[in-house]
Amino acid sequence: MISYRRRERVIAAGLTALSGYVDAMGFIALGGYFVSFMSGNSTRLGVGLESAWSKAALPAALIGLFVAGVMLGTLIGQRARHRRPSAVVAVVALLLGIAAICHDVGLGTLAIMCMALAMGAENTVFERNGEVTIGLTYMTGTLVKLGQRITAALLGQGDRLAWAWYLMLWLGLVMGTLIGTRVYTLIGLDGLWFAALAAAALGLAAHRYINADEGVGASAQR
Repeated sequence: MISYRRRERVIAAGLTALSGYVDAMGFIALGGYFVSFMSGNSTRLGVGLESAWSKAALPAALIGLFVAGVMLGTLIGQRARHRRPSAVVAVVALLLGIAAICHDVGLGTLAIMCMALAMGAENTVFERNGEVTIGLTYMTGTLVKLGQRITAALLGQGDRLAWAWYLMLWLGLVMGTLIGTRVYTLIGLDGLWFAALAAAALGLAAHRYINADEGVGASAQR
């Protein structure tokens, strides 16, 4: 996270808020299952396998869709090269738009499927050397790094404000979840339209502030 420039960190925080928003809607709609937090679904899967196999089907399907979304995002990113961030976010916006349409026409299952695919793809926005460098839909690693950076700051080691960026990511997820919950109570999954629009805006920001800089760097290296 701290190896990225400020504008990239801000966009990452926006994408984290988006994932919280979408996950809150999915969590409520599914009655306690997630479209982006796969650790939670993995726990539900294990519990379901022990108590009743029928309870394991939904979390297993969501995990499979999430992984498929990661694969899709990875393929798109490899094709797009230095345009990876905006290309992947564009796919996320498209999937969320399709989810909103599916909900409007009564295809609720397809809407949930597209939400899980979108959240999986979102996690491939920030990638270096084939490895994801910023997890956008899960916060365990971020909180670990937050604790480490706070400790380093107290000991006078390194950047004393590095911890603030990890806190910003976590707060982004929490605020997105709060907003998503509120919107769902008012209009249900129709709130996916706002998610699609937000993703489109973040994609434009990535195109303007990330792709151009990476493209210049790639040109300089040739």
